[in-house]
Amino acid sequence: MTLWISTRSKPFDINIAIYYYPQSMPELRYNLLTRDWIIIATDRAKRPEDFAGKPAPVADASAANCPFCPGREAKTPPEIFAFRDPGTQPNTPGWQVRVTRNAFPALAPEGELTKTKTPAGFFKMNGVGAHEVIIETPEHDKVIATMEQAQVDKIFLAYKERFSSLARDPRFQSVILFKNHGRGAGTSLSHPHSQIIALPIVPDVLRNRLNTCREHTAETKCCLYCDLIKMEKSEGERIIEESANFVVFVPFAARMPFEMWVMPKFHNPNFQEITTEQCLELAAIVKKTLEKLYRAVGNPSFNYAIYSAPVKEHDVSYFHWNLKIFPRVAMAAGFEVGSGVMINTVVPEMAAKYLREA
Repeated sequence: MTLWISTRSKPFDINIAIYYYPQSMPELRYNLLTRDWIIIATDRAKRPEDFAGKPAPVADASAANCPFCPGREAKTPPEIFAFRDPGTQPNTPGWQVRVTRNAFPALAPEGELTKTKTPAGFFKMNGVGAHEVIIETPEHDKVIATMEQAQVDKIFLAYKERFSSLARDPRFQSVILFKNHGRGAGTSLSHPHSQIIALPIVPDVLRNRLNTCREHTAETKCCLYCDLIKMEKSEGERIIEESANFVVFVPFAARMPFEMWVMPKFHNPNFQEITTEQCLELAAIVKKTLEKLYRAVGNPSFNYAIYSAPVKEHDVSYFHWNLKIFPRVAMAAGFEVGSGVMINTVVPEMAAKYLREA
């Protein structure tokens, strides 16, 4: 598994690439040239020769041995949180949504956050954090687009619960909630699930967005996210869905085909502060949006992620937490990798029209 979070900043802002390396516990290593923090993860440790001449692994689509299916609760770590049928016991069937620690975590919850310097001058720190899996449904072959709304509501309420719980841990500075759907998005198990990782540092992709929003507010006395919503609504061509508190659009400068942003209209920088009513409204609009993607593009691979302010920072009223959806219908090639400039082969206005009409 590899998780990238872009960065360019000081030692405790990061660019994460997760690799698996045989040692006692995960480490965070600092790249002096790029100013990136790299997670060296150990619970899926592999030898270099394991990669030689072998094709990329294919996600297992079969329910026959799926550890997330009901009746196989013993194949996962003990559950942390669940929505259950009345009278059922933890770690048994009878759940609708189930949260466990990731069996192969990128970071470990035990240990001290100790930063050290090697004799040669490199910096590293213990890979302390949390890595959980939200198993979204007992039904192996369901996806959010085909689930009942009540089931999707429970998924998003579980997001709210676990995000808020991890945000309260004094060791963690940021929480990243994300979903990989399909082989092209990097999933290793096809049973519907999301993941949440709590980090002891702040990813610089997040720090850069906070800085941009703060600068915009200082210059214009207006919120950048509110201005973006106003501009998108005034043109209207890229709007996909809208509700009382949320709007979904293909951004003007979308980086990839069918990229969509789910944007709150209200000022709330921290996802852990979302109300139950707002959470249910978010679940409804995300489900509608993914239904359109499912019908329009044919159940493509996609990632989505929730971008929220650092959990210990509260004086960030110029920021809106938001959810971004990244369909994986095109692959970045040499130019994109070498330059960092993306080539989007679908005009955003055409993509939005196609999705609206799905």
